[in-house]
Amino acid sequence: MAKLRTFLAALALSVLASTTLVTTASAKAPPQSGWNDWSCRPSAAHPEPVVLVHGLGANGWDNFLTLAPTLRSAGYCVFSETYGKTVLGGLAGGLAPMAKSAVEVGAFIDRVRTATGAAKVDVVGHSEGTTVPAYYLKYLGGATKVDDFVGFGSNFRGTTLNGLASLAAALELQGPLTAIGCGACTDYLPGSAFLAKLNDGPVAVPGPTYTSIVTRYDTVVTPYTSGLLTGAGVTNIVLQDKCRLDSAGHLGLAVDPNVAQLVLQRLDPEHAPPLRCRPFTTLGI
Repeated sequence: MAKLRTFLAALALSVLASTTLVTTASAKAPPQSGWNDWSCRPSAAHPEPVVLVHGLGANGWDNFLTLAPTLRSAGYCVFSETYGKTVLGGLAGGLAPMAKSAVEVGAFIDRVRTATGAAKVDVVGHSEGTTVPAYYLKYLGGATKVDDFVGFGSNFRGTTLNGLASLAAALELQGPLTAIGCGACTDYLPGSAFLAKLNDGPVAVPGPTYTSIVTRYDTVVTPYTSGLLTGAGVTNIVLQDKCRLDSAGHLGLAVDPNVAQLVLQRLDPEHAPPLRCRPFTTLGI
């Protein structure tokens, strides 16, 4: 029972920590700076609107309080929503089974395409916000609707949570996790049917360009190499290879100015400003 309590405590932390990534700001409505402006029309310079996809336990605004305004200031139409709602409602999304969430994300992308008149979108995701779109691209027709896919804190092969996820599998906790409303937690456990399907052949499929940004200091996605991809049209970036003095952990990636610069570069390699690394660190995960 002691191990079970330890696991459940760590799981609760990993699910809910992103809701406290920023303090009181995350409780406010999204800033009125053009983010989720449904009258926005893409420019010739940036013809694809950007759809932001949040991580497990986060929502459509707190996960992107840094990145969304940055992208909007760079001239992109920017949109996000809270997907995968369960017992906690819109406060903590991404808890529903990931295959179901992928359908939701696909419907939101179609809504953005219809509203903006764009044939394709760019997708930028954090953590589960990379896993769910990857499934959408591979199995739900998303590869024809997405031009660039950029992920940070990426996770395509699940996580051991430093061994705790393996403990959960050994204790046969899949049923209890689903019962408390976290089907996505079950999907991330070693050997899950969802991960087996996602990794049946290459995760990256022809069509979109894929970029995956990971950090060696990730303690949520373990090993951090779970976020690395293979195949044509794929670029993997280990953050510390670009910015040696950046020690961001998993959640810190969402507010890391170096990550924001890398996202801009990958969305528009020809015109984005050169990377100027800043020392950056976050405490904990």
